[in-house]
Amino acid sequence: MLGTSLVTAAAASAADDPREGLGGGLFDAEIAASGVELLESLPTPEGFSINSDLAFTGDKAVMGSYSGFQVYDISDPAAPALETAFLCPGGQGDVSIHGDLLFMSVEQTSGRIDCGAQGAGGAVNPDRFRGVRIFDISDISNPVQLPGVQTCRGSHTHTIVTDPDDTENVYIYNSGTSSVRSPLELAGCSNAALTTAPVTEGNPTQWRIDVIKVPLAAPETAAIVSQPRIFTDAGTGAFNGLQNTLPGSAQHPSGTTYSPTPNTNTCHDVTAFPEIGLLAGACQGNGILVDISDPVNPVRIDAVADTNFSYWHSATFSNDGSKVIFTDEWGGGSSARCRVTDQPEWGANALFEIVDGKMEFKSYYKLPAVQTSAENCVAHNGSIVPVPGRDIMVQAWYQGGVSIFDFTDTSNPVEIAYLDRGPINPAGLVLGGYWSTYWYNGNVIGSEIARGFDSLALTASDMLSANEIAAAGEVQLDEFNAQTQAMLVNAPSFAVAGSYVDQAERAGDLSGKALTQVRKHLAEAAALEADGSSDRAVVAQLDNAIKKSGASSDSDVVQALSALKATFS
Repeated sequence: MLGTSLVTAAAASAADDPREGLGGGLFDAEIAASGVELLESLPTPEGFSINSDLAFTGDKAVMGSYSGFQVYDISDPAAPALETAFLCPGGQGDVSIHGDLLFMSVEQTSGRIDCGAQGAGGAVNPDRFRGVRIFDISDISNPVQLPGVQTCRGSHTHTIVTDPDDTENVYIYNSGTSSVRSPLELAGCSNAALTTAPVTEGNPTQWRIDVIKVPLAAPETAAIVSQPRIFTDAGTGAFNGLQNTLPGSAQHPSGTTYSPTPNTNTCHDVTAFPEIGLLAGACQGNGILVDISDPVNPVRIDAVADTNFSYWHSATFSNDGSKVIFTDEWGGGSSARCRVTDQPEWGANALFEIVDGKMEFKSYYKLPAVQTSAENCVAHNGSIVPVPGRDIMVQAWYQGGVSIFDFTDTSNPVEIAYLDRGPINPAGLVLGGYWSTYWYNGNVIGSEIARGFDSLALTASDMLSANEIAAAGEVQLDEFNAQTQAMLVNAPSFAVAGSYVDQAERAGDLSGKALTQVRKHLAEAAALEADGSSDRAVVAQLDNAIKKSGASSDSDVVQALSALKATFS
């Protein structure tokens, strides 16, 4: 049901980017692709609007929206199928999954406890729900809403944080970015004015996040257990200690006003990496690094700001946690920010290396293709693609499409694949494009704001080999939430060994006769294994490959071949 015409990279001259000048349309726009194939695109079901974030469990993908959530069967990525469409409006509908529980962010004042569509009018309404909904999805075709957790600013986004030492509970870090509700509606809410003066007294709702404890044996009893003030100035004790380094009246280099004004008072999104005890927070005017070894009491250990960044939006760690990428959602996602007049530092990614608990800036990465004024385009949600030996991220850019880039060299990130459609309406900007594109169990799944649900596949190219794609696909997860990272481990395999051989060839470290011989013996070992030959015969071929490589014992190629050999010894 793609109904599109395809423009391939090969169809254009080397001097042109085939993403520029694509014909538009909602379901019939032209597509330009390199290294990515659109397998299927399913339209948004009736009654739903503005698709948002994605979460995964088993062979299901759950796509949130401002209207509720949808469940798709992705057991065959080339033929995904809608299974359940659960209406429960409240925006923005970001979702995450832990076991049999689904969590959903609700921010709008129209959200209701009963999931009704009639709204919740008035300054104070006992039927209003703003916070984190909780659903029992043990029968995912029939979700059952449990008592959720109401919060003072609703929930724009939330993140699951696990504790390696506590298997009985999970924690939800909630970020609310909207208006503060009346204390008459929810006790404890305080609508103190935003200010640049130090705030050290009272209990203002701003300048904090919510930590929700969810007992897994009784999720209906979930409740806020702390509201850490992770923006506090350690010297003065001011809650609003992370003032946006550029006053609210200052102008972004583009001439627009900075956001937020006047200071960092909440996080837009945070990404946890419990395995290493760290969290990266994209918090309006700052990027922060947080120690979460005690999940109830997170502690900020570093903060950075950037004159080119207007709104710190989201964060992604490298697979080993040594690097972090922050996105700048300059313009809020509804503006055209990839025009020829927009500089590559604006609405881009900022790449940092983490050294001794501090973040060191290395470079920017922005979608390299110019987009039109009719296309909302800015850096948005993505995740790591577990190709062995490389740092690769797949990322959504709204109507800029999907861009896959290698940031192994943090100072020199390079795009290696992409897919883009023409504008939804060439005559004027209509909100649409990819909200999220995430790698999951061998494929890329995309949440398309206006069109619906997309399934994509990586295809081999000079920048990404068939071995590397296969090796990434061997990493299979039981569930996945992009904002809760874990190390993705590539077990020894023929695809993994082949990946390192391909990388050595690409880098010029393995060539000529040595390359030919290594490939020959690796292929013969794979054939013997497939035929059920003895382990000894397989090991002999792998030994030959190691010897013929001529590489040192600590080289990636020899290490990968040796690890594979050990599985047969």
